[in-house]
Amino acid sequence: MSSGSRSTSPSGSTRPLAALARFLAAAGAAVLAFGAVPAPPAGQDPATDPAAWSREEKEDFLRTADIVRSEVITEGTTRSARATLRDGRGTHDAHIQSIDVAAAKFEGAGGQWELNFRDTYKFNLAAYILDRLLGMNMIPATVERKVDKRPAAVTWWIDDVLMDEKERLRRQEKPPVSERDRWNRQIHIVRVFDQLIANKDRNLGNIVITRSWDIWIIDHTRAFRPYRELLDPDDLVRCDRALLEGMRRLDKRTLVERLGTYLTNMEIEGLLARRDRIVKFFDDKAAREGADAVLYDYLVGRRAGPAGTD
Repeated sequence: MSSGSRSTSPSGSTRPLAALARFLAAAGAAVLAFGAVPAPPAGQDPATDPAAWSREEKEDFLRTADIVRSEVITEGTTRSARATLRDGRGTHDAHIQSIDVAAAKFEGAGGQWELNFRDTYKFNLAAYILDRLLGMNMIPATVERKVDKRPAAVTWWIDDVLMDEKERLRRQEKPPVSERDRWNRQIHIVRVFDQLIANKDRNLGNIVITRSWDIWIIDHTRAFRPYRELLDPDDLVRCDRALLEGMRRLDKRTLVERLGTYLTNMEIEGLLARRDRIVKFFDDKAAREGADAVLYDYLVGRRAGPAGTD
């Protein structure tokens, strides 16, 4: 994970990170965009093109394919790895994270303290499952499996990557004019999701951009803090309608059933409390300013997007 110092704003500008995101300098995982998998040859049979597989097919591959090569990623502190997986269906790379650290009191690189600190692969799995529950399709397929006898989160290495957000800003490259509205809508979703999961570690390196200017978000090992308050309410500006309704439908029974393996009861209760605050915020804002000024439709189109993304 890169230790960027700015967060992304709509239309490709930047703004200072919120104060509660101050632990970025103590990040640790690698950027999945680095050395991205090249696009397959034109006209390749979808059955043998891993990028065209359904999400369920990708999950099954990550869970069962043989790991034929693995290399530790030296960038960062979590000792994650890039691995090549292979079976009779094809070959594809994955990102492996097995970090599982907890501390009653943790000091970040900037000298700030955090109580009940957790940095764990389990949160990558929880974030992916929540992405599915909300119908976002913005986190690549992720499964749990044992690697070298240790439980780990194994994540699909993103296909057809153009760059990550850190590189985009270094180049001072704005999205094409035709993509800017869609870009803004994706960024607003990322902001809402990070407030929902209390993600203290979103940085420029784990916002990954494909050649079609789709955003994928990765590495959530320091999310799901038990806080009932929002980390940065100012990040809430607009919201996708489907995402808002998806959050509204979340209930404790479903979250315990789907996320209870990876989150504590306190972390689930914190998530629901933050959900309540987010939903109320957007309901109130839509009542004041008009629904069309606050809400928009993006995720419905993304769900029916490129082959293999749903």
